[in-house]
Amino acid sequence: MGFVYADIELVNAEDLGLARKFIIGEEEIKRMAVKMLVDTGAYNLCINETIQAQLDLPFLEKRKGISANGHIEEFNIVGPVQVLFKNRKTICYAMVLSGDNEPLLGAIPLKDMDVLIHPLREELIVNPDHPYYAQMKLK
Repeated sequence: MGFVYADIELVNAEDLGLARKFIIGEEEIKRMAVKMLVDTGAYNLCINETIQAQLDLPFLEKRKGISANGHIEEFNIVGPVQVLFKNRKTICYAMVLSGDNEPLLGAIPLKDMDVLIHPLREELIVNPDHPYYAQMKLK
């Protein structure tokens, strides 16, 4: 199986809250479309510094993580960010990769949105067992 990419919309979730309180208008909500590598080997949503700057996601903390090359590095955690794919959405925090590194859609947001990788078509799909809404396992 090759690489699987998905068209994802990322939204600054703090802006969503401000818009709900009528502090900013809907047109002021920072959002962007991103083609992301679907990576079930990554746990979190991983964005790069360019995406973080464009969405103006606030810094929350630093965390250590093991990168693909096996090195332990320290990453900024930012957010919250809303992740949208087709009729699914979730809100999570994101690890910030340096520079313009490729953004990754990891296992936690994938599970929360109840989406799957279709191995033959090599694409991200909505879970066909729950096509109209995300269903989560509680145990």
